[in-house]
Amino acid sequence: MKKRLLLLIAAALLLVASAAAQQVTGTVTDAKTGEVLPFVNVYYSSSNGTQSGLDGTYKVDFHARKLTFSMVGYKPHTVRLKRAQRLDVALEPLEYTQLGEATVTGRKAKYSRKDNPAVELMRKVIAAKRASDLKQRNFYSFDKYRRITFALNDVSEQMFQNGALKKFAFLHDNIETCNETGRLILPISVDESVTQEIFRRDPRSLKTIVKGKRTNGITDLFSTGDILTTVIQDCFTDVNIYDDEVRLLQYPFNSPISSHSAINFYRYFIVDTVAWEGGGRAIEVNFTPNNPQDFGFSGALFVAADSTYRVLRADMGIPGRSDVNYVEHMRIIQDFQQLPSGEQVLVRDNMLAELKVVSFLQKFMVKRVTDYSHFSFEEIPPKSFKFKGNELTLSDAMMKDDAFWSSYRSDPLSETEAQMDRLVTQLSNVRGFKPVLWIAKAFIENFVETTTDPKRPSKVDFGPVNTTITQNFVDGLRLRASAQTTAAFNPHLFLKGYVAYGFRDHRFKGLGEVTYSFLPKAYLPREFPVHNLTVSYNNDVIAPSDKFLPTDKDNVFTSLKWTKVDHMMYYETFRLLYDREWDNNLRLKVQLRREKDEPTASLFYQPLDGAGAPSQEAAAWKKNLVTTDATLTLEYQPGAKWINTKQRRYKPNFDNPVFTLSHTTGLKGVLGGDYTFHLTEASVFKRFWLRSWGKIDMQLKAGAQWSRVPYPLLCMPAANLSYILQDKTFNLVNNMEFLNDRYASLMASWDLNGKIFNRIPLLRKLKWRESIGGKVLWGHLTAKNNPLLPENAADGRLFYFPGKFRADGSFEYLSMPMDWKKPYVEVYAGIHNIFKLFHVQYVRRLTYTEHLPEKHKWGIRGMFRVTF
Repeated sequence: MKKRLLLLIAAALLLVASAAAQQVTGTVTDAKTGEVLPFVNVYYSSSNGTQSGLDGTYKVDFHARKLTFSMVGYKPHTVRLKRAQRLDVALEPLEYTQLGEATVTGRKAKYSRKDNPAVELMRKVIAAKRASDLKQRNFYSFDKYRRITFALNDVSEQMFQNGALKKFAFLHDNIETCNETGRLILPISVDESVTQEIFRRDPRSLKTIVKGKRTNGITDLFSTGDILTTVIQDCFTDVNIYDDEVRLLQYPFNSPISSHSAINFYRYFIVDTVAWEGGGRAIEVNFTPNNPQDFGFSGALFVAADSTYRVLRADMGIPGRSDVNYVEHMRIIQDFQQLPSGEQVLVRDNMLAELKVVSFLQKFMVKRVTDYSHFSFEEIPPKSFKFKGNELTLSDAMMKDDAFWSSYRSDPLSETEAQMDRLVTQLSNVRGFKPVLWIAKAFIENFVETTTDPKRPSKVDFGPVNTTITQNFVDGLRLRASAQTTAAFNPHLFLKGYVAYGFRDHRFKGLGEVTYSFLPKAYLPREFPVHNLTVSYNNDVIAPSDKFLPTDKDNVFTSLKWTKVDHMMYYETFRLLYDREWDNNLRLKVQLRREKDEPTASLFYQPLDGAGAPSQEAAAWKKNLVTTDATLTLEYQPGAKWINTKQRRYKPNFDNPVFTLSHTTGLKGVLGGDYTFHLTEASVFKRFWLRSWGKIDMQLKAGAQWSRVPYPLLCMPAANLSYILQDKTFNLVNNMEFLNDRYASLMASWDLNGKIFNRIPLLRKLKWRESIGGKVLWGHLTAKNNPLLPENAADGRLFYFPGKFRADGSFEYLSMPMDWKKPYVEVYAGIHNIFKLFHVQYVRRLTYTEHLPEKHKWGIRGMFRVTF
């Protein structure tokens, strides 16, 4: 019996070995660059064949016939097979091709759009797009199921034996094979959602109703775990080739059927006519960008071979030589169907991306599955659209059972995906893992939690870490301890504060803040939408220009200054703030503030006394300034999305415009206020995408101080005195250099996204990206607020402008009013994506340079910024 069993096993092994031996395998590469080529068609003349995978490998059954390797942009390569073997193929890039035929002949012609049957076909496909636009109907609705899996990619046995996963042997049971690539992967996070999209043409309204939503995996270990989920969703969003621009990886890609630019941006090749499901025929059209490094797709479209010119399938990815960061390979497969009512709809949209940050770190994979179902064009009741904002999450969306999710999945979860909770539990129980995670979270989130147990959320976080040790002219060496409570302490009541000490001035500083949120929060009160009431007390020291910095004023990085900043002030501020935000991103702020400023170091407040110049004796007196004011601010950012972090919230992209309007009224005599004044400011920000030419960011801002006030209450330009780049600030304006009561500024930056560098051979391989820009400030100081005019010489309501005393006792002004006809101008040229991380700018000042030393007329600024 045992012998028979052994014989059966041996026979089975021989059969398997024989079957494996009757296959042809290998890798397809670029003959010039050596890069692997995914999506290469590998086929016999009468067979459908296969395609090479994301790693360039292929496998086909052996037949004693000709085997052809073809891909758009490369010369086809044909081999007559005589035996099963390993066959590695290097394809030559194609510069010239014969159009109109599927075979390549000896006659070569330069690619041309004129009289090109592939181009003429695509013109008809583009012209037929309108027939597939659901928004031409009066109503429509459909359900959308989406699953995003984040996984470690290309996992090997060595990683468990000698590598990073040696202490996590239990994870070996969670490894699975990716069907699309054949690689071993370890899923670590799964995000699922079911939404319903409803549309009404008149009055036009498009709404999304979230029916179900859940996230499992390592994000459960982070208190602000929505960061990873939100970023992945924003970067690997849904793709609709019927849109002219496809937003992917936070960039707009030209669609292969864009009405505006596709014909000029892409090259098209008719490959074959193939049989399609249902008895029809489809024309396979391959396409690739004119310049492979531009942000575009390459792949194949399958177009119905009839008068409808409908797209039946899109199989595309990002060219291997693309300028996109971190994405080794990407493949998107979309299937379209025609409904019984005649509409062409997308029913399945799958994406797989393999990511590599740097060669010595673990690779990752993102897999997105999206299914569309339950299409309806029936009239939708008006009440269905009557909710605030564009998205409504049902109250039970996060409590759906397994039966609900199974009813929407076209493919079931893998065993590992279905057991993410077990994975998190196993990780948490590993000895030494919690301290490592605690340190990692402190580094990533800039805050230190007071617990290492993921099941017990931290009630108090210490931080920001980067403000612990810093320095400035007044403090000298400065130490700061900061903390804030979280929703685990109370979902409505939040406490925040810090204590700092300067070793030069020997003074303590601090902040105490209490916020009541009218809405329960998941972790912090700034989460969207905000509805808060905040009371705070702050006593600290800053330079007047520091108030424009969007980050912490004592951040260790921004403490590195390009100029000496010795005009500073102590301030004591009491603040009451009501902050309300609506679902449509309209925000209202009402603030009452009382502040006492005490100038220090070289700064002083001296009222005009008719002497014509300040005196050292009066400057040493250090007069204080007390203001009480009320501010009303309106801000509108239509369509904006937010990511919450422990330090602040930010937008994953800046595609939405921002409109801001504010008015501040000074209240003399209220809580000791010295002045009555009225200050109005308004700004508009807008990003413009220029397709393959990158993007332009523009901000227009203007303001007016309508009242007679001393210089601390005038309008100062947003000066950045740090070497670290800060958005929406001037890089070469000194502290309080210009003082105006009317101003307007325009800031424009053009990120060409490598459009020029990609065409320079030596720079192309570096994948550097260029940017240029300029910043302009117009200013004017009316006569009533100008202390330099003789008629104001004895007006005690005004102060002498700040400056410094020379050795001979004379005074040199630091500040000046601007000439409205002579704007301040600075320009820059920058290179970013250096090592995929650094951004460097050369900044040059063009006006108001007469009084400056040469070193302050230009500068080098930099920052860390990660982009795709």
